[in-house]
Amino acid sequence: MIPQHSTTSDQALSMSENRPDKPEEACGVFGIYAPEQDVARMTYFGLYALQHRGQESAGIATFEGSYVHQHKDMGLVSQVFSETILDELPGEMAVGHTRYSTTGSSRKANAQPAIVETRLGTLALAHNGNLVNTLKLREELTKDDFHLVTTTDSEMIAYAIAQEVNNGAEWTEGAIAAFHRCEGAFSLVIGTPEGIIGTRDPLGIRPLVIGTLDSDPVRYVLASETCALDIIGAEYLRDVQPGELVWITEDGIKSVPWNQEQQRKLCVFEMIYFARPDSIMHNETLYSYRMRLGRRLAEESPIDADIVFGVPDSGIPAAIGFSQTSGIAYGEGLIKNRYVGRTFIQPTQSMRESGIKMKLNPLKDVLYGKRVVIIDDSIVRGTTSRKLVKALREAGATEVHMRISSPPVTHPCFFGIDTDTQDQLIAAKMSVAEIEKQLEVDSLAYLSWEGMLETTREDTKTFCSGCFTGNYPVAIPEQIKRSKLILETATV
Repeated sequence: MIPQHSTTSDQALSMSENRPDKPEEACGVFGIYAPEQDVARMTYFGLYALQHRGQESAGIATFEGSYVHQHKDMGLVSQVFSETILDELPGEMAVGHTRYSTTGSSRKANAQPAIVETRLGTLALAHNGNLVNTLKLREELTKDDFHLVTTTDSEMIAYAIAQEVNNGAEWTEGAIAAFHRCEGAFSLVIGTPEGIIGTRDPLGIRPLVIGTLDSDPVRYVLASETCALDIIGAEYLRDVQPGELVWITEDGIKSVPWNQEQQRKLCVFEMIYFARPDSIMHNETLYSYRMRLGRRLAEESPIDADIVFGVPDSGIPAAIGFSQTSGIAYGEGLIKNRYVGRTFIQPTQSMRESGIKMKLNPLKDVLYGKRVVIIDDSIVRGTTSRKLVKALREAGATEVHMRISSPPVTHPCFFGIDTDTQDQLIAAKMSVAEIEKQLEVDSLAYLSWEGMLETTREDTKTFCSGCFTGNYPVAIPEQIKRSKLILETATV
């Protein structure tokens, strides 16, 4: 038994300071049905393309007839798998997952896919999203003597399907019955001995796409984003629709709309920040949308300056758009160390106090004597932004103006994004003028909520923007809501 220790306030502060000052994503999911292909290797590369969606753990389960091979562990996709391990994962179809924890702590037992035995054989489930009725669902499952071995809502979904199947339902019938018991966000890829199921919740809060392989017969792929299709040479076919189940077998693909009240409420942060800029949503790359955000931001909040640049990497497309509209020269003011996130050696307190140069280093000769505009996609706690502004001034910038290509984040997310408790969100506690003073910038402006949505060029009612407004598309139980409205005691 592993002992649990309470974290001291100093340790908790250190942990908070070292966390990225960004919302953090939950997971990436991948599934493939291709008996003629090396499905484990293709799943590996699909997960490799989805690494940005979760860096804590990764896993693959393959189906060789009724037998399931699996491997999952903590770490990056490239750390978890090797040539030898992939050779030990034969099969006709595969399900893969890369994880960032939201419901359930970061530990090996919570790595996915979740594997559950049923009357019809083994199922392997990969989940992106977050349920909000976990307390009720857990109670229903434990009454039926299901022994949960993880602390994830994903395992609960898998056992809910098993419960329906064990009571006589077939795979798709049992899955649909289980989905009706789930409330919140869930994009799922589920492997079974007969085929692969893909689905999205009735609001489609998290993305899921379908791709095809150039083969005879045509074979199908499911993934969180289109970038995972590109890496294996698959062609994007379409999105899985909200409230739709797709069933992929030797006979092809079958669509079953399991919820007749489908609405579109895609998380708008997928478009602003989470998904890779080369992924396609609404028939264009997200790079194009993010450039438009920057153009709109320049229209709403103009400024006189010498150079504009983005916080690498997510702020760059909006910075280019801002430059195009404002006429301010675009340049690079910061260089990013892209490997710093994987160091397990913590800096000393004096090193932390010296700034954020482990991750971002200013280009002094570019910034010296310049009035600069720095573009970022969001501010969560403000700790990183404040250190960044200080570093720019130390590099010789005479003025520092900050522009944010999204509205202020004022509320936590309950649907698969780790946005901290509300008391840690700087915009929930301070006005823009107060944040400006806190960050010590010459000026600060956020993109308007209307501008963010109108820039999508889609129906503005088809997005979830609860983290900006507090208006959630699904009712949040009070017990769940309270857990993110107050500062929780951290444990390790």
